[in-house]
Amino acid sequence: MKRFRVLVLFAAVGLIAYQGREIPTYAASNGIAAVGSVAMPAQTSTVPTADSEGAAAYASHCAICHGEQREGILPGFPPLLGISHQKTNQQIADLIHTGKGRMPGFPSLPLKEVTSLVRYLASGEMPITSNNTGTASAGVHQSGLAEIGGPLFQQNCAFCHGRDTQGGETGPDLTRSKLVLADVNGDKISEVVRNGRPEKKMPAFNFSNQEILSLAAFIHAQEARAVSQKGSRKGVDIADLQTGNVAAGKKYFNGAGGCAKCHTPTGDLAGIATRYEGLQLEERMLYPRDAKSRLTVTLPSGESVTGILAYRDEFTVGLRDNNGIYRSWLVSNVKYSVDAPVNAHVDLFSKYTDADIHNLMAYIQTLR
Repeated sequence: MKRFRVLVLFAAVGLIAYQGREIPTYAASNGIAAVGSVAMPAQTSTVPTADSEGAAAYASHCAICHGEQREGILPGFPPLLGISHQKTNQQIADLIHTGKGRMPGFPSLPLKEVTSLVRYLASGEMPITSNNTGTASAGVHQSGLAEIGGPLFQQNCAFCHGRDTQGGETGPDLTRSKLVLADVNGDKISEVVRNGRPEKKMPAFNFSNQEILSLAAFIHAQEARAVSQKGSRKGVDIADLQTGNVAAGKKYFNGAGGCAKCHTPTGDLAGIATRYEGLQLEERMLYPRDAKSRLTVTLPSGESVTGILAYRDEFTVGLRDNNGIYRSWLVSNVKYSVDAPVNAHVDLFSKYTDADIHNLMAYIQTLR
């Protein structure tokens, strides 16, 4: 998913300077302040815990802008649930102290209160509300989780999977995902989120159990919503693109389609059906992205220079040669020719039959 948040862990124990004062660094394993010059309150039944003090500080200073459940009030105020995946505890403390943009600073906030507030903001635990208590119904519980999971999804997942979970530039439609359909309370989703899918360039995320539950609830809520809206979904089922004949597709690839003139199943197309599937694969088959055109320039001396076309207009033509060096010439001073492989795909548009496309797609899907 162009910009992913990385959780930066503080492993050291000690004290660091904070605007002329000392503030403890934080242990990465459990989010509890390290032992230092500031004594943390004992967590007993009669003494408020740092978490409860942090929640109280949040309610007093932050909730009016960022929402009672850290869900944010967009577009002006961003969600804070999951902020620990974007900033370290010390960065959160600095932000509280100095402010940023429209957010005011709190330089006079007592150190103890800052410490509790930072720990509360950095935790993955969700506030206890009437929507997610043990006495609430399952439907209301899931609704509350989904509301909290929405901002977390928008922060970390929407860039690839779309704001409505129905697919984006690089991520698939989650409302049609077999994994999502088989998921129960995040058991399948958690594995993918925590481990990532490096082969598909999806990073791993270090979310808490509560955050995973809220993400799963949001995704399931979106899936249910998509199912209820017949005929308005954006995705295409992979099964819809698997109706062709493999043998006929291979024959077309090697014959009438002319594909074998530029491509080989063991060369540039090896494993392509592993890297792409469904509509993404068909789009690349019909009109490949980033297909490089080759430019050959003949100089007045008769010398030829060949490379990747880098620039062309009515006055100038340029290329990058095999050493990566950019060279350009006035069109009026040279002769040139462009070999654009993508044109072969464009030329086929007027020749394809539906059967040709389905059969070719069936064959391409075997290239794993």
